Amino acid sequence: MPAPSSGKHPDPHTARCRKPYQEIFAAARDISRSLPPLKTAQKKVARRHKPLTDPAYARPETLEEALSFLKTNGAQTRPLAGGTDVMVDMRSGKLKTSYLLDISRLPDLQGIVMTEEGLSIGASVTIREIYSSPLVAEHAPSLIKSCAFFGSPQIRNAATIGGNVGNASPSADTAPSLLIHGTQTVLAGINGERTVPVEDLFKGPYRSGVKSDELMLRFILTPARGRFSDFQKIGRRKALAISRMSMAILAECAKDETFRSVQLAMGSATPTPMRMRAVESFLVGKRPDRRTLDSGGQLMAEEMIRITGRRPSTVYKEKAVQGLFLRMLEPLAEKGAR
Repeated sequence: MPAPSSGKHPDPHTARCRKPYQEIFAAARDISRSLPPLKTAQKKVARRHKPLTDPAYARPETLEEALSFLKTNGAQTRPLAGGTDVMVDMRSGKLKTSYLLDISRLPDLQGIVMTEEGLSIGASVTIREIYSSPLVAEHAPSLIKSCAFFGSPQIRNAATIGGNVGNASPSADTAPSLLIHGTQTVLAGINGERTVPVEDLFKGPYRSGVKSDELMLRFILTPARGRFSDFQKIGRRKALAISRMSMAILAECAKDETFRSVQLAMGSATPTPMRMRAVESFLVGKRPDRRTLDSGGQLMAEEMIRITGRRPSTVYKEKAVQGLFLRMLEPLAEKGAR
């Protein structure tokens, strides 16, 4: 075994190992000298991330209490259920409000039940509850699929279907599935209830048709009753992605294998989620073969361009909408080919 090296005669191997680290330390010192002082950097971060100004918080015990509060303070109030959008928007400064009205525990906004009117889903029902519901799986399978694509497990545990619709985002994942089921929304105000098609709640990007003194109570969906149903989505990645384009369909074929009825909706690629009625009319009476689907996909692209106008992204979206349409309806084409 070689004798330990002394300070006067360092081991050559040790010296070789030390040299690269000396170069790294020197580079780090040079970089640190070029950076602004830590306090300056902290001030810049603080300017970008302003502290959250706490609004007044109210949690009514009954629907009547909530509606009474909204009658007086509705214009300065934001209802809060899951908070997955509201709290983020407040933190960023996008949303400023005087009051947060916690409606998450109101019994009138809860529950998934089958009624004479259809499948009823309370506005404060979470995305996870919908995804786990046997009733929804049976009567609105495309809604189950849209919930499967919805954010992360943590987001699904908190986010509500009412919040997803009420935010009026063009990319609301649940919207296309709600549209194809002819969903009616029951709204409550201090003077009573009114029922409107869910489509009417999307007035424009992030512009809701819910009045400031109203709350969404529940959504009533027409059951699928065995009809073909699907939801498809394109995002920047396969999970935790905001929709760049989404589509849902509810279709029934006659005994001669032609489309008897079609409900088709698109989201994200248009200013609001909307039914594509021109394409629905085109498909009725035709077989779901490749020729029909190619023509239907082309018409979908034309309708999208007619609504949005041509933009730099149109070349991509035109191909994407046709591909998404084909992906969604291929199972029907394959079934007809057998």
